[in-house]
Amino acid sequence: MRIIIEGAGEVGSHLAKMLRTEANEVTVIDNDPRRIAELEETTDVNTVCGNLSSIEVLKEAGADKADLFIGVCPSVAQEINIVSALIAKRLGAGKVIARINDEDNLAPENKLLFKELGIDLMFYPEKSAADEIIDFLKHNSTAETMEFARGKLQIAVFKLNEDSPLLDLKLSEFIKPIPAEVLKEFRVIAISRDDRTIIPRLDTKFQFGDLVFTISRREGVEALNRLFGKSNININSAFILGGTPIGEILAGMLARNGMKVKIVEKDKEKCIELSERLPDSVLVVNGDGRNSDFLFEEGIQQYDAFIALSSNDESNVLSCVVAKKFGVARTVAEVENIEYIRIAEEMGVDNIINKKLLTAGRIFKLTLSGRARIVRYMAGTNTEVMEYTVRPGSAITKGAIKDLDFPTNAIIGGVIRGNDAIIAVGDTVIEPYDRVAIFALPESIREIDRFFR
Repeated sequence: MRIIIEGAGEVGSHLAKMLRTEANEVTVIDNDPRRIAELEETTDVNTVCGNLSSIEVLKEAGADKADLFIGVCPSVAQEINIVSALIAKRLGAGKVIARINDEDNLAPENKLLFKELGIDLMFYPEKSAADEIIDFLKHNSTAETMEFARGKLQIAVFKLNEDSPLLDLKLSEFIKPIPAEVLKEFRVIAISRDDRTIIPRLDTKFQFGDLVFTISRREGVEALNRLFGKSNININSAFILGGTPIGEILAGMLARNGMKVKIVEKDKEKCIELSERLPDSVLVVNGDGRNSDFLFEEGIQQYDAFIALSSNDESNVLSCVVAKKFGVARTVAEVENIEYIRIAEEMGVDNIINKKLLTAGRIFKLTLSGRARIVRYMAGTNTEVMEYTVRPGSAITKGAIKDLDFPTNAIIGGVIRGNDAIIAVGDTVIEPYDRVAIFALPESIREIDRFFR
């Protein structure tokens, strides 16, 4: 596939590296020679330096022959991404995507307008990140969650701490005492351990620090939490560090849901702007959230959740550690350096937010067969979670799962069939129009895709 990426910022560079490893032909456009040079040092992609919305520059990059154009420059007004995407479409690009920074453009009537103009997808990474945090605060017994069919199937990630009842048990030993009717409600689908992702077998043993990925029916969530020794708590108050776009969006969403919210920002001018834009119920405080004495004076110990969203990964992680020491029940940190994610988890941060991973999944599905409805990268692992809709006659329908020679480094976790949610096992037969949830390592993605064509 020929892919043009406009913008070599954090998200654009990550996309370039990810899509290039899939044997795509990738060209990146940017108007900053420094960013272009940095990208060329680390990634084997074509580059063009020039005006982002110039027709000649877009032609030079090959937009007229592109299968996919991604306007993702973060350092310019969103109109540049929109205009570049529209020009690429007119030049002949197959599908075009534009990064935006205005939530109003995601309203249904506005999305329809842009769709009619020719933009296939608009995405707002900061809004997606805020939505992820809201989901975590609702389902905070787990490190990460993902829902299919409005929660009929749920993927949840459990971290095994020193008091976990699963420690040193084999998978077979864990499931042996569980009643058969409960086992039908969930399945362990993967384990992330020391930067490796393991598709578990019956003799796989759980270890301290493991991230255990499970899939369950909605009816099985309570039993699953109990088996893992976890419980949800009600989050009624949130302390936010950082008046960044994510912080502002999140504070507004939480306040409108009736939650007590305090947001701390060290830039005084930004504090004034935030206090003017946010609901009156949000308390905006000017101060340095890296100072533990300041956090204590601001009453951090009285909040149910602490959410660190500053522009500094290290500060976010360390402030979450401090919040835990003050007794805050749940912590969230924005960590944009992917190499720091595992470190943050090991230091006890309950939930990690990474805009690049959130964005990558939405865009990556457009490079597949078209039957993939969702692609999601889970923090702390190098795997993808995908949802496919089954086409009549596709290879996945030709027999029971155990007889299909399905990739060994992938697992079919569950199936949505009409109004029913089914936990998949070896004898399960996939039927046309089923929606299938799959957990897979990157090297198996193309092979999996062929089963659904």
